[in-house]
Amino acid sequence: MTLIIACGLKREARIFDRPGRDIFVVIGGGQAARLERDLYDQADRFPGIILSCGIAGALAPTLRPGDVVIDGDAVVAERLAEAVPHACRGGIVGNDAIVATAAEKRLLRERTGALAVDMESHVAVSVASRKGLPFAALRVISDRAEDDLPPAALVGMRPDGGMALGAVLTSLARAPRQLPALIRTGRQADQAFRGLETAFEAIIRAGMASFETPTRSF
Repeated sequence: MTLIIACGLKREARIFDRPGRDIFVVIGGGQAARLERDLYDQADRFPGIILSCGIAGALAPTLRPGDVVIDGDAVVAERLAEAVPHACRGGIVGNDAIVATAAEKRLLRERTGALAVDMESHVAVSVASRKGLPFAALRVISDRAEDDLPPAALVGMRPDGGMALGAVLTSLARAPRQLPALIRTGRQADQAFRGLETAFEAIIRAGMASFETPTRSF
């Protein structure tokens, strides 16, 4: 079984790198159109389960950094939940841009009922639907529903998924009062990445990479 993983960041992709396994990682870097094209190409070459995996922002006020949320097709989502039994089950909504403020998160929660938001899941599920492939999402919370992200955090991702350190430092120099919020955001992100690594290790131990690809039901 092939896992096609859609994520946004190089740091996430390094967690998923498993030499010798049928795992292909596609990094979006916040570029939805490119992510869609690359996922579609990968699915043409090696069809399998499309998994949106990485960190996310909380929409539900009960979620905290490090919490895991699972969504997707029933068979695959159930297998993920068996591997990560402490995860929450519920909607994960994708958005082309970062949802940066508590007010924006509250409105998105009211409109969709979703638990979390990321920048890849909507693209991944669209490709899976068009290709007739199973889809699931596993996301680990970084920023809370009540958190406003500082401006420097909004410019920190390069199109290749790497860190735009220069842009972050420039933003911080222009608005140094955002430093405490930036430190908080960084600490929460570190917690999320640790949780992501733990969850993905659990998936591998549970044999997800040898899970037979189910037929997607519509």
